[in-house]
Amino acid sequence: MAVSWKSFDFFDISIVALADDDARQLFESSDISSVCAGSDSLFVGSNDGAVSIIGKTWKVVRKFQAHDVGRIAHMRQVEGTSILVTVAEDLSGEPVLKAWALDQLVKKTNMPTCLSTLTINNGRRPYPITALAALEDLSQIAVGFGNGAVTVIRGDLVHDLGTKQRIVFESEEPITGVQLVADEKLTTLFVSTTSRIIKLGLSRKGQGLPPKTVEDAGCAVGCMTFDRGAGQVVVARDDAIYTYSVDGRGPPRAYESPKSFIALHQGYVALACPSSGAGGREPEAMRRFGGDALLEASSFVLLDTDLRLIAHTETLISPVRFILSVWGVLFTIDLRGKIHQYRQKALHQRLEMLYQRNMFPLAVELAQNSGLDFKQQSLIYRKFGDHLYQKGDYDGAMVQYIRAIDTTEPSQVIRKFLDTQRIHNLIQYLEQLHEHRKATADHTTLLLNCYAKLKDIDKLETFIKSPGDLKFDLDTAIAMCRQGGYYEQAAYLAKRHGETELVVDVLIEDSKSYAEALDFIWQQEPEVAYPCLQKYARVLIENCPQYATRLFVEYYTGKYRPRREPTVVRDDRTAQTAGFAANAVQNLSNLLPFPYMTASSVASPAAGVFPRDPVGEGAAEAATAAGTEAGDEPAPEYTPPAPRTAFSSFIDHPDEFISFLEACLEEKYLKPSDKTDLYTTLFEMYLQKSGDSEEQGDKSAWEDKAKKLIEGEHVPMESSNVLLLSHLSDFKQGTILVKEQAGLLSDIFRSYTSAKDTRGAMKALRKYGPEEPQLYPEALAYLASDPRVLHEAGSDELSGILSKIDKDGLMAPLQVIQTLVGQSRGAGGVATVGMVKPYLHETITRERKEIAANRHRIDTLRADTDKRRAELAELGSKPAVFQATRCADCGQGLDLPAVHFLCKHSFHQRCLRGGGEEEEQMECPKCAGENAVIRKMREGQRETAEKHDLFKADVEASEDRFATMAEWFSRGVMDAGRDSELPHA
Repeated sequence: MAVSWKSFDFFDISIVALADDDARQLFESSDISSVCAGSDSLFVGSNDGAVSIIGKTWKVVRKFQAHDVGRIAHMRQVEGTSILVTVAEDLSGEPVLKAWALDQLVKKTNMPTCLSTLTINNGRRPYPITALAALEDLSQIAVGFGNGAVTVIRGDLVHDLGTKQRIVFESEEPITGVQLVADEKLTTLFVSTTSRIIKLGLSRKGQGLPPKTVEDAGCAVGCMTFDRGAGQVVVARDDAIYTYSVDGRGPPRAYESPKSFIALHQGYVALACPSSGAGGREPEAMRRFGGDALLEASSFVLLDTDLRLIAHTETLISPVRFILSVWGVLFTIDLRGKIHQYRQKALHQRLEMLYQRNMFPLAVELAQNSGLDFKQQSLIYRKFGDHLYQKGDYDGAMVQYIRAIDTTEPSQVIRKFLDTQRIHNLIQYLEQLHEHRKATADHTTLLLNCYAKLKDIDKLETFIKSPGDLKFDLDTAIAMCRQGGYYEQAAYLAKRHGETELVVDVLIEDSKSYAEALDFIWQQEPEVAYPCLQKYARVLIENCPQYATRLFVEYYTGKYRPRREPTVVRDDRTAQTAGFAANAVQNLSNLLPFPYMTASSVASPAAGVFPRDPVGEGAAEAATAAGTEAGDEPAPEYTPPAPRTAFSSFIDHPDEFISFLEACLEEKYLKPSDKTDLYTTLFEMYLQKSGDSEEQGDKSAWEDKAKKLIEGEHVPMESSNVLLLSHLSDFKQGTILVKEQAGLLSDIFRSYTSAKDTRGAMKALRKYGPEEPQLYPEALAYLASDPRVLHEAGSDELSGILSKIDKDGLMAPLQVIQTLVGQSRGAGGVATVGMVKPYLHETITRERKEIAANRHRIDTLRADTDKRRAELAELGSKPAVFQATRCADCGQGLDLPAVHFLCKHSFHQRCLRGGGEEEEQMECPKCAGENAVIRKMREGQRETAEKHDLFKADVEASEDRFATMAEWFSRGVMDAGRDSELPHA
């Protein structure tokens, strides 16, 4: 049966543009005789015996003359090495084989080193080489000739240690292909001729075993290759693709077409298929239409034989001459020297092509062959399931959805089959969800509902009582059983899986037996009791406040011990209120032997439950008294939970909450965070009780307790929390105490001012003003804000505040006036002139004195400046008269030669130290010290003038920037660069 091939276009084709002139000239010429794909390079042999090495950028990296005579007929590079084998043939002589070390260059010629050279033996018969094969280590090389002979070369070509040749096979037909298949024991030589395929074994010594015909059909030259991955010889014939191994022939893949060349690339079979004629059309008509080239057109095909698909096919005007796989890409070279590149498309693009044609099984095979992970394969299964569902094949679609169950959103599948009411398929999918541990509570609910809808009790029993690990949500299953009336199944599940919480659920939610539930919780181990306690804490405190509070105190203080064998006291007055809940307990009691439920307690529906009134709680206390608390047993070890986890349970029960908090605070070993929570919450409860108290005595008592918490030592309450709680409860004492402790004196003062409590504000000012001087400007603004405030404070308070502000310089006079005027709400200020007259008079008088003193200093400095300027002008414009008669140094009479300085000092020339100096550099010894100080001052001013960052920082840090800039001007640094040097003489 012929194989049906599906055709696709899995490859992107482009023509390689050769930018290198040498490479372009090489490929466009007709001089290429052979091509070999290497590990990192492409080797091109020429008719003149030269070998060109092409790099990945299609440039000629190196070219060397491999053979002086003959053309390069065949080349092989040893995988993973730099060894190249070339074979040149000249019909006038025997073929020559050379082995080259490409990484060892000869210094003189810059050519690769020739490792060995040998002449291939063909009995001196001038026939061309038609096929060549070599093992990876070059230990054996098989050469096929056109006269039907096959020569095997054995030896060490790499180290040139000698070789041996032997003709192992001779035939009347020409040899079209040879391949060597090596294993641990034997090397098998496959030989193809035009009419058959033969295999023969070669021993380690190179001797051939008798040939054996594998197939009575041969192949053309170039139609045999070797698949190293599979260890098989691949042969292309006109009717099919055949594979051969040592064990025999594999299954053929039928593909009808003439074939002239075969190659392998990444699992694909590349075929060059020459034209088979004009296809029934007249050759002359075809030649007139497209010329001779159209008749010579050939096809190039890429086959995936495993998937039975044509990955690419195209028609080429110029036939393919070479097919090579290098650099992970497939290339073809045609007779015109054009190089075509075939790059495989991305996997997702290939899969999308299959999706578009609904070939999902083929897509799955492609994904598996490409090594796609299971998650990605599941997406294909899901798409396949969607396709089958749309066709109405619900059973087939369910098979695919189950295969994709790990990556498919279950709700999508469930919705589909709910819409079509395919309940049986839906049950199948839901059961698989549970098998794969992917079912949620909703899935369990739906499955149980499906069982109920079909009334399939057997499947329900099988599902619930299935052996092994639990495969569904237990709580959901029990809930569904209870809702559907399957109480026996619900009780069975609870018992089997030890779900104590579910027992408590029945007691509280169905039976309303709060005291019994509380007592049952008290019988459990700490780690079991805690979840139940947390779940129903509010309900238990609501119905059994004292008993529940006692349990909470013992558990959270680490004193909890499970109680044993309680004797429950029943009250018949509540029998009629039990209703259906009592029957539920009766049903559960048939399966669960509760230790506190005796046969008499459930023998009749008249058996009551504990009421919600104090009677019920008294019954629970009686049960506690009658029970045994395991006093002889050691207390269980457990870590008490954080107290704050129980806070929400005491809502609307402040008395029990306070008892709980105070009992917890009596414990010594509390975490700091727990202490903070307890004290803060207890403080809040005290304030709440104070606010709820109607009598003043009770209110004061609760406030005193809250105040003691604030004043207490080592009470870890955050100030912000206390402030907030005090503010919300209008507890002013708490606010003041916390602010004093935190040093928030300004906030205390502002709290009085915001409340218009002038007396309190003035009292706070006198108390906190010395520590917080900024309160005085705030007090001034407050007094000037309202006439009533100023009237309540009085003028003496205002005068005292103004005096303090003036004394400490807290505000400028202008700021004081602006404050007094600006804080008024009317057109004029609140304070009168009479109130501020003493302050203004004293301020104005002081400033006038400062102004007079500054003016006097200005006049003095100006007069001194004018005097210095006059002296400088006189020195520069009038002649100096020297009247000194004695030397200023030795004190003797002045005689010549003498030196006179403009400072009126005269010296003997001999008395001057350093008399050898030039006149321009001489300086008066008497004035030299003072002049040096002045020069250093000016030099320091010049250096300071260049330090702009220092000036900027000084101005930014100053409170009076104008005064700072004036001070810099007074130092003369602003014009230091314009000063000239001081005169020396």
